[in-house]
Amino acid sequence: MDLQPLGDRLIVEALEEEETTSSGIVLPDTAKEKPQRGRVLAVGPGARNDKGEIVPMEVAVGDEIIFSKYGGTEIKLGTDDVLILRESDVLAKVTSKGAKSSKKKQLAGASA
Repeated sequence: MDLQPLGDRLIVEALEEEETTSSGIVLPDTAKEKPQRGRVLAVGPGARNDKGEIVPMEVAVGDEIIFSKYGGTEIKLGTDDVLILRESDVLAKVTSKGAKSSKKKQLAGASA
């Protein structure tokens, strides 16, 4: 079954979080939090503004995103579980998967 989201909605495949902590402790299913990271599978045309014009979406198919913890509606698509979210439920777009930089980040207004 193919789905095409309407308006400002998108279909997201939730990405599973790591099953171990940084110290190597394996987390059972009951201790895991609901995923907040996902990959966009389909995107609607966008919401309409006051003039009735379609405002294009800021995310595209294939983007990796961070979304609100309890946002969206879970549905079963074949054997997979997917989420249908509004664009407003998307908190951020992941732009790089690189390792953390070793440079210290300076806080706004802070001076050494």
